[in-house]
Amino acid sequence: MISQLIILERWIFRIFYIETLKGAFMVAGRSWFAEAICTFALVFFGPLSIIVTSDWFGDKLNLEGLLIISLAHSAAIGMMVYAFGHVSGAHINPAVTIPMMITKRIKMIDGIGYIVFQCIGAIIAAFTLKTIFPISGAKVHFGTQGGPSALIGNSAMAGFTLEVVFTFFLVTVIFMTAVHKKAPAGMYGFVIGGMIFLLHVVGIPLTGASMNPARTLGPALASGYWDYHWIYWAGPIVGGIIAGLIMHYIFIKKTETTTA
Repeated sequence: MISQLIILERWIFRIFYIETLKGAFMVAGRSWFAEAICTFALVFFGPLSIIVTSDWFGDKLNLEGLLIISLAHSAAIGMMVYAFGHVSGAHINPAVTIPMMITKRIKMIDGIGYIVFQCIGAIIAAFTLKTIFPISGAKVHFGTQGGPSALIGNSAMAGFTLEVVFTFFLVTVIFMTAVHKKAPAGMYGFVIGGMIFLLHVVGIPLTGASMNPARTLGPALASGYWDYHWIYWAGPIVGGIIAGLIMHYIFIKKTETTTA
C-alpha cells in the first residue's frame, strides 16, 4: 500500500512538473515569437525605406531620403512597442535585452530566447527583402550599415564611440519611460519612436545608425557585407549596459524601494 502511494505521488509530481514546464514554455514562447515579429518589422520596413529612397533619389543621401529612412525606422519601432509591449516588452534589440537581463528585469533564459528570436526575425526579414528586391536591394547591401563615414574620418573607434553614445540614450529613454514606475502612462512608444527618429537623423550620415546588433546582422547575412560589423555589436551592447546600470541603480531602484 505504501509503495503504491509512493508511485502515485511520483506520477502526480511528474504530471504537475511537466504541465508547469509546458505552461512556462508557452508563455516564454509567445514572448519570443513576439520579439521575432517586432524585429522582422524593423528589419523589413527600415531597410525597405533605404532601398526605396535609393531608387528614388540615387545612391547619394539627401535630406528627403534621410527623413524618410529615419521616419520608417522610428515608426516601425514605435508601432511595435504599442502592439507587443504588453506581450514581451518589445525589446526588438539585443542591446536592450542584455541590460534588462543584467538588472534582472527578465530571467536569463528568457533573455537568451529574446536575443535568439530577435536575430531570427531580423534574418528572415533581410532574406525576404533579398527575395523581393534582389537587384535594387543588393545596391544598398539590403540596408546594412556601411561603417564610419568620411565625416568622422572613416575611423572605426569614432564609429564605435558614436554607437555607444547613441545606444546609451536609446536605452536611457526605454528605461525611464517603459520601466520607471513614475513614467507617464502610455507615452513610451511615442517617446522611444521619437528617440529612434532623432538618432537616425543625426546618426545615418555618421555610422549608418544601428544601435541594434540584430538590425545589422540580418542585412549583413543577406548581403555578405561585413565591413566594420563588430562596431554594430560592441558599440550598442556597451552603450546599452552602461545606460541600463545607471538608470537602474541611480533612478529606478530608489523609486521602487520607496514605493515598496
